[in-house]
Amino acid sequence: MQEFERHLSQGRDALENGDFAAAVTSFRSAAAIDPASPQIHALLGEALAEVGHPKEALASLQKALELVPDHVDTLYVLGDLYFETGELDLAFKTYQQILELDSRESDALVSMGLIHFTREQIDQAVSCYHNALEIEPDSPFALNSLGDALYARGENDEALASYRRVLALDPEDPQAHFNLAEMYYDTGDLDSAEAECRETVRLDSGFAFAHLTLGNIYLDRERPREALHSFQEFLLRERSVDSREIREEVAAVVAGLKAEL
Repeated sequence: MQEFERHLSQGRDALENGDFAAAVTSFRSAAAIDPASPQIHALLGEALAEVGHPKEALASLQKALELVPDHVDTLYVLGDLYFETGELDLAFKTYQQILELDSRESDALVSMGLIHFTREQIDQAVSCYHNALEIEPDSPFALNSLGDALYARGENDEALASYRRVLALDPEDPQAHFNLAEMYYDTGDLDSAEAECRETVRLDSGFAFAHLTLGNIYLDRERPREALHSFQEFLLRERSVDSREIREEVAAVVAGLKAEL
């Protein structure tokens, strides 16, 4: 099993470092050695989802759950995969299944809230986030999501307070900085939006949508070369299944900028 452990370790390192294609290769090698390992099928499913192969990812995750039906971490990955591919009913049921196994899984409540948010059921989303915060008051996931819902409801000051609470807990939370950037951008404060976007990508260079917003800011400020670079960074980093339409739109903008420069 030494070879199995080597592939497992390499795959985990690649997954943590964002090299998802290498992770897939390592986990497949490990699965060939021990096809009865639920851990490997779960990790392979996660890596396959990241490289944009949802059908293969689903098959691996289902295999893992056949071996260990109530594995919470695998259920989270499955629920997230359903969410990203637009299977919202299946995602919701999967998060409910997690709560049936452990009613204190606050992230499952937040994820259910995100489904309500996607369906523009903002009040139900807020309720889910508050329920999650009753379980875990300092959850950045819940606080960031609550801020988004409050902002969508027009409660800007409350949204700002929620994002700032995250940063009080963790000043280097990239999602909170990005949420602030989006809020500042929407309200026309381009200086603050640019600063928060820059901080987001400093903390997490792979945060694709921060590059996209930064590109839009540069376009608004008539800095086309910087906009082009940011849009290219977005296209390089954003590979999720549900981003195809926006990738096509950004690719068209990139082509137009290249023609002008």
